[in-house]
Amino acid sequence: MTDRIILSIEDSIEVKSLILRDESMILRVQDVANMLCHSLRAGGKIHFCGNGGSAADAQHLAAELSGRFYFDRPPLNAEALHCNTSYLTAVGNDYGYELIFSRLLAGTGHAGDVLVGISTSGNSQNVVKAFEKAKEMGVQTVAMTGAGGGKMKELADICLNVPSTDTPRIQEAHIMVGHIICELVETELFGHLKK
Repeated sequence: MTDRIILSIEDSIEVKSLILRDESMILRVQDVANMLCHSLRAGGKIHFCGNGGSAADAQHLAAELSGRFYFDRPPLNAEALHCNTSYLTAVGNDYGYELIFSRLLAGTGHAGDVLVGISTSGNSQNVVKAFEKAKEMGVQTVAMTGAGGGKMKELADICLNVPSTDTPRIQEAHIMVGHIICELVETELFGHLKK
């Protein structure tokens, strides 16, 4: 059992080491932070979506922006699209689960907003549909995926495709990258540095 623990930790470190050595990925993370800052400064909103563990990550990152990250400051306009369970179950039942995110984005999104879609495969149908709707609306898109990027890679303005095909390792890297983006946004908009 201890061998399995050690191997899992080593695998997680290796994925993060690959990201650390990928200059293109580092620049794309910076570009995402700049995109979010630009949208928020212009009065935009940051929408997040994902399924399962990726839904948890979407909600987590939205809370870091709308609540606080490293220090007290005004809230930022960010929300995960799956948080209203009455909406989610009604639209899933009446229209189909593949439309749960795109329909809410159509009602709450505006040109200049940003949609961050999280999917380890990059092929989650409801996230793909949300990206298609975002394009129609002038909402910029960020895909957080695994190595291949899936369909979301082709639709996204920026794709942060973690260099792994192992779902737990991808999700661990997603939250790391997401936290870095939140720190960059908070620092850029409010001028404080982590202590």
